[in-house]
Amino acid sequence: MTKIRLTRRFTFEAAHALLRYDGPCRHIHGHSYKLEVTVIGTPLVDEEHPKNGMVMDFGDLKQIVQEHIIARVDHALLLRADSSKDLKEALRKTDQKLLLTPYQPTCENMLIDFKTRLLDILPAHVTLHSLKLWETENAFAEWYASDN
Repeated sequence: MTKIRLTRRFTFEAAHALLRYDGPCRHIHGHSYKLEVTVIGTPLVDEEHPKNGMVMDFGDLKQIVQEHIIARVDHALLLRADSSKDLKEALRKTDQKLLLTPYQPTCENMLIDFKTRLLDILPAHVTLHSLKLWETENAFAEWYASDN
């Protein structure tokens, strides 16, 4: 059977700060992120099925990623959970969308988090092939299942 890869691109706005980092990214700053999610599978062969010929409906992939990743991070400030208590309290008092992470919120660690979330919820008939997260127009990180 022929394997086909499907990719869906998502965009979201988010801010972060890198705790104890030795460069300017230690300060709160934002990015216009692009996330590419690629799954791989075999197109369904069933003339009676409404998804005939599809590996996965792009709409279904969109709904999964929107619900489990984008809704959490879009217009959020990602900070390590062990960031300054005073900073976290000030942000909570002003009703900011604060996402506290157990990891340094780098592009790389965000990908690992996204991968973990998707592996748990993608339908059994597709496999997560790769993720690409663009932090800026010129910089991105990638995760490939085949590398791990």
